Amino acid sequence: MELYWGDLHNHCGISYGYGSLANALTAARAQLDFGAVTGHALWPDMPPRQPGFEFVVDFHKHGFAKLAAKWDDVIAQVNAANMDGEFVTFNSYEMHSRRYGDYHILSPAPDLPLVDGDAPAALLAQLDGRPAFAIPHHVAYVPGYRGIIWERFDSALSPLVEVYSKHGCGMSDDGPFPYLHTMGPRDGRTTVRRGQALGHRFGYTASTDHHAGYPGSYGDGRLAVWADAKTRPAIWDALLARRTFAVTGDKIACSFAINGAAMGSEISAGERQIVLSVRGCDALDRLTLYKNNAPWRVIGRHDLEPRAGDVFKVRLEMGWGWAADGYEWEGRLKLRDGELLGVETCFRGRSVLAPSQEMADDDAMNALDNRIMAQENDVLDWRCTSFQNHSTLHPSTAALILEIRGDAHTTLEVLLNGVRARASLGELLACSRGVHMKPYNAEAFLLHRAIPEWAYTLHAAWTDNAPALPCDVYDLEVRQVNGQYAWVSPIFVES
Repeated sequence: MELYWGDLHNHCGISYGYGSLANALTAARAQLDFGAVTGHALWPDMPPRQPGFEFVVDFHKHGFAKLAAKWDDVIAQVNAANMDGEFVTFNSYEMHSRRYGDYHILSPAPDLPLVDGDAPAALLAQLDGRPAFAIPHHVAYVPGYRGIIWERFDSALSPLVEVYSKHGCGMSDDGPFPYLHTMGPRDGRTTVRRGQALGHRFGYTASTDHHAGYPGSYGDGRLAVWADAKTRPAIWDALLARRTFAVTGDKIACSFAINGAAMGSEISAGERQIVLSVRGCDALDRLTLYKNNAPWRVIGRHDLEPRAGDVFKVRLEMGWGWAADGYEWEGRLKLRDGELLGVETCFRGRSVLAPSQEMADDDAMNALDNRIMAQENDVLDWRCTSFQNHSTLHPSTAALILEIRGDAHTTLEVLLNGVRARASLGELLACSRGVHMKPYNAEAFLLHRAIPEWAYTLHAAWTDNAPALPCDVYDLEVRQVNGQYAWVSPIFVES
């Protein structure tokens, strides 16, 4: 199987959001293998219009009507963007609910109808046999306040749960990335761990929930699947089989199996042969294998054994400065005495999570020229846009992750908007190097510390001969030194 990357939940100007659908699909194709652009469609139990709540009611109703009026055109554009082997699309729309929590409907059907109902099951029942399922998202909000209601969850309708997005991480109430949006705090009664403790079986996804037409925006959530091919049927089958894992941003490649059964599987076994493999994008900091929601095995950074090698990763990050409306970069990298093995883009769109009264609709929002222009064994040309950081804790930078074969003498020569920098892998193994574009409070770029291959790869195997419950649940969490995470779908083992 091959590993493919996607975003199955994000928004643009087709409902309440910003930016054109065409630009959203272009952005998705640039960094992802598959995606869906989601329209806001309904909120059957929306609170009534009242003082202080008028704007919220109005923009929801306007967005729902907007999507309904152009639904045929929306699915026509999404279907036209689907090209098996190159980029795969799905059709999708969203239901808000206080009674169930928020869900989005996902389907490979090219003629998915826009239907009305007061529950996820009611929507799916009206699709006349078309393949579809409902994914709950930002699950950990307060129950009754758009958080999931686990007692009404049905894994037959929802094989996957979105565990991370711009809203934060819903895995647990004491984990990273708390909910900070105006919708409120993260509540322990609605977390993923709580749902698992209640016996529900589901896999993990992450998506951006971006509201300005930039699917796959770095740092806001991405999804990986192991699939037979880059086609609608193959990726759909992988989603149904829960061969999925969620990442915050970096494309941390994860493989996880028990007795040969992949992530998402349900098996019966007494003795469990557990095998996992991780290839990160930065140094690995901690890997935790959970059994029934409790850490069962933990591998820390200090457990990794240094070894000789000639492959390294170097992150080139661009941004900072004052440019709230975007700063455009054009760059060239030249390697001396080394080989460029691969490049991962970490590009962001202008960050928007919900409409505001100050923002006006703009089809060109996030129509960004973010792309690799040329790539050879020793040369890389690119363009991208960065934005002013929202705060000292919320980055809006852009980056490239370079995988390089070389040694201490291999030299990186960078030319960015006329400013040059040069550093050897030997120097970058010792420390990072930053360069400013102007003398004061200006944009800058940073060649991060070089990471040897042994520090970002891990292969491990264990045997577990101690069943603890009628069905034991194993899942995997990966944390890198730079704070990027992956959460790998569980394997359910009945004894």
